[in-house]
Amino acid sequence: MKHVLSFLKPYKIPITVAYALTLIELMVELLLPFFLGKMINDGVVNQNISTIIIWGSIMIGMAFAAFIAGIFNSFYAAHTGLGFAYDIRRQLFRKIQDFSFANLNRFPTSGLVTRFSNDVRQLQNTVFMALRIMAKAPLIVMGGVIMAFIVSPRLALIFLITVPLLVGFILWVLKMAARLFDRVQRNVDYVNQVMQENLAGMRLIKAFVRRDHEESRFMDANAHLAYIMRKTFRFIEASMPILLFVMNMSLIFIIWHGNTLAISGDTNTGDVVAVVNYAMRVAMSISMFTFIIMGFSRAKASAERLDEVLRVNVDLMDHTDADDHLTVQDGKITFDHVSFAYPNMPDYALKSISFTVNPNEKLAVMGATGSGKTSLFQLIPHLYDANQGTVYIDERPINQYKLEHVRLSIGYVPQNPLLFTGTVTDNIAWGKTNASRNDVVQAAKDAQIHETIMDLPNDYNTKIGQKGVNLSGGQKQRISIARALIRQPKILMLDDSTSALDLATESRLLEAIRTYNCTTLMITQKVSTAMNADRILLLDYGETLAIGTHDELLHDTALYRQIVASQFGKEYAYADQSL
Repeated sequence: MKHVLSFLKPYKIPITVAYALTLIELMVELLLPFFLGKMINDGVVNQNISTIIIWGSIMIGMAFAAFIAGIFNSFYAAHTGLGFAYDIRRQLFRKIQDFSFANLNRFPTSGLVTRFSNDVRQLQNTVFMALRIMAKAPLIVMGGVIMAFIVSPRLALIFLITVPLLVGFILWVLKMAARLFDRVQRNVDYVNQVMQENLAGMRLIKAFVRRDHEESRFMDANAHLAYIMRKTFRFIEASMPILLFVMNMSLIFIIWHGNTLAISGDTNTGDVVAVVNYAMRVAMSISMFTFIIMGFSRAKASAERLDEVLRVNVDLMDHTDADDHLTVQDGKITFDHVSFAYPNMPDYALKSISFTVNPNEKLAVMGATGSGKTSLFQLIPHLYDANQGTVYIDERPINQYKLEHVRLSIGYVPQNPLLFTGTVTDNIAWGKTNASRNDVVQAAKDAQIHETIMDLPNDYNTKIGQKGVNLSGGQKQRISIARALIRQPKILMLDDSTSALDLATESRLLEAIRTYNCTTLMITQKVSTAMNADRILLLDYGETLAIGTHDELLHDTALYRQIVASQFGKEYAYADQSL
């Protein structure tokens, strides 16, 4: 929690001003009952109108000063709270941008969204309350008790019993409430996760008629959240009647005992009224402790959740030997006995992989599902570190390059194309800083999507819905490819990115890619696509089964012949075996 609170350091001056204004309000709150007692004793009892006017004027002036101080205090409290939330969100976003894939796997997307919104907002509200209300309430309690003793020690003795009991009770409630609110926030995460999955998969849910199932899943998550919240708020709210009961009993004792002392002449009426006023102020401040406890408890739980993200050690950073001036020039790629396993997974996804792709060479990567194709791709842009062996680019270990320099040289098209909300131009130009209109159009033409874009209502200015919901699979793939081509990359990586294209479109696309001065790696399940590559890498259970041309693999590799037979027929696949 200390790490999160350190974001308040730039706001020392506004915080100091806010607390100074709070002290002004506090002084007025504590002095008004004292002056009221003086006015009663010196003016009302003696029927001295001038004394009443003097003390009344002083009290009105003090109340006006407190009013002005309260307005400015609210301004500085809001300024600090908003700035504090802004700084946390900015740092949180920067931290997540530095996360490796392994770091991201620790936090579900819904959990990160909740931290950005709900948790940060909770801390913002707590900071505002701390500067506006929270600091004043305990000070009024302490100051009210002290002033009561100054006015009449005999009447104020009751506070020595009630206040310590209430403080101990409040600290216990605060400790228990923090645990409960942590459970609340985790259940909010899960509800957000269910909602996110439901909205993202709405078309699939309707196609499979799974509305009842999804509704049941959401109702279970929502009901559990409601149960935890009810339990938490009942516990918090139950503390208020206890606090008020104790303080009201104290107030009754003060009135009864004060009356007895006033009758016997041991105290003045004004002193009794002043102590009663202090008791009422203490009671009101203690009644606010319920809200203070709730705010601090939720803030503590939220701060710990934010701290969990902010303190993550990013496990993939630039190596100490990385050269600031080293960039990818040719695009030659070498895997030298590379083995890789995902974090917290017992088995290796890749086992002693070795091969070389020369500059401008086209390599197709094939293999069954789970053979390690995508895992291999993720090592080239250094999204993960290899557990064993070395990945070389231009005959230099990848660790010698800055992460940014490696990734700027790569055009990567993922297996599931992701488009952002915005225009077609925005999505294609996203791949290159300061891309011109001509760059966008040329990339679209090479990706075989230009004519389709021109048929859209506003051509390149057509708005794309969230994740490209208003486009077909093939259109999304080609826009993603255009986004990679606009970079003019040294290394182009296509992760099964032509699966939704017909053969004619795919053929024109691959022909256009050949005009680029780049090394191309393509994951594909289609033999027709692999035949257009210079060589084919065949993976099987994370190991290199074979590498060579289409004809070489067809002649030497049984698994490749089976793949070809499944797509072209046995006659073609086993033709040379019958000779």
